[in-house]
Amino acid sequence: MKKYKIIFWIATIIIFLWEGLMPLSTIVFAPEYVNAGTKPLGYPDYFAYALIIFKGLGTIALIIPNLHPKLKEWAYAGLTFNLIFAVISHIAVDKNIGYILMPVVVGIILAVSYIYNQKIRTHGENRLQNH
Repeated sequence: MKKYKIIFWIATIIIFLWEGLMPLSTIVFAPEYVNAGTKPLGYPDYFAYALIIFKGLGTIALIIPNLHPKLKEWAYAGLTFNLIFAVISHIAVDKNIGYILMPVVVGIILAVSYIYNQKIRTHGENRLQNH
């Protein structure tokens, strides 16, 4: 169980920093770069702000320990859709392999977080049933 928690927290903290804190800090410290990733793909400026806010909220949901499991599921789903659409956008628009692979790598880390979150929950539920 301890191993599961360590793997979960390492993956989840990476996701929180990369998908949540870093984009949110852009709004505060470097607003001129807020739409640097979305504008070249043809998205309107307001889309970048919405994306940053929802990614921030989603990653916060992942790090809150006793948050209702359904809310965590929605957060994982939203972050997953974001990464899938990032891959699709880069394939369709710029075809830059580095830009295509980055959300794939982040998606793999998100999947590790999800899988180990499920293992922790299942292990915890099994312990409760056995007592």
